[in-house]
Amino acid sequence: MSKLFESFTIRSVQFKNRIFLSPMCMYSAEKGYVNHWHLVHLGSRAVGGVALVMVEATAVSPEGRITPYDSGIWTDAHIDRFIPIVDFVTKQGAVVGIQIGHAGRKASTDKPWLGGAPLPPEKNGWIPMAPSPIPFDSLSPIPVEMSRKEIHKVEEDFVRATHRARKAGFQVLEIHMAHGYLLHEFLSPLSNRRSDEFGGSLENRMRFPLIVAKAVRSQWPEELPLFVRISATDWVKGGWDLEQSIAFSFRLKEIGIDLIDCSSGGLLNVPLPVRPGYQVPFAEAIRRKVGIKTAAVGLITDPWQAEAIISQEKADCVFLARELLRDPYWVLKAAKTLRVKGPWPLQYLRAWTS
Repeated sequence: MSKLFESFTIRSVQFKNRIFLSPMCMYSAEKGYVNHWHLVHLGSRAVGGVALVMVEATAVSPEGRITPYDSGIWTDAHIDRFIPIVDFVTKQGAVVGIQIGHAGRKASTDKPWLGGAPLPPEKNGWIPMAPSPIPFDSLSPIPVEMSRKEIHKVEEDFVRATHRARKAGFQVLEIHMAHGYLLHEFLSPLSNRRSDEFGGSLENRMRFPLIVAKAVRSQWPEELPLFVRISATDWVKGGWDLEQSIAFSFRLKEIGIDLIDCSSGGLLNVPLPVRPGYQVPFAEAIRRKVGIKTAAVGLITDPWQAEAIISQEKADCVFLARELLRDPYWVLKAAKTLRVKGPWPLQYLRAWTS
């Protein structure tokens, strides 16, 4: 029996298998509004059999966008655009979730296929904010150091986004604390040089991300799962690392976070030791030492590889990203490879059984 295709439950939500669609930015929204592209992109992966369809990093404020073309949830008007997506995905038997975040100093850039360069205000951009006035790289602008008032506003933005996500019908919420974006910037000593209660010691650097997590958990329904995505390491000596991630995960567990989505990197432009499953050890270590559910990510492309991760209890589920961009029906093919009854839609059943 395949462990990868076993169902499991978090709080009141049941997932039909352990294969989740990772939140991936499409850079195709206008003023934060999702559209038909997002419906087809997300809907096709639901038809393809994933258990959880996670909407891309969705900004809690206009200045929290990575690009001017990111999805947003900073006004009530955004809710109506998400409802058809939630409805369609749910009807395909998948759980639907959304990742909310703030890009911090990595905000206000162009679309990746247009070069991804920073966009100044005169080119439809804005001045980014961050824990400290340290730019992402030599080409990026110096961000504005956030005041306590601005920190509190971002907390409120996350809370308001939480309420809107529920009104739209999402069943899973994930807070983005990875990849060099705002909450990760507070965690890492390489991007946080503050001298107040939000900087310096590990306890102080964790303070604002934990405030956000606690505030969101208090407003998200008790019966619904709340995930956090972290970068388990900056891959740089003296930066955020696995040991600190484990300490942070203990605190998140105390708050009531249900699953740690274990990625890495993104704080700096540094080479990563990329190879199949290179981030799985982070999920395994946090799962075993903290006693919390984890998700593994990173170059998981083969069904037997994914099966081994779950059967060997290295993680509770896998988030697939680029592999599901390449093949929306990867899950159906994986079921056939592993010789289990796949989640085939009735409309496609004859193609998979003939």
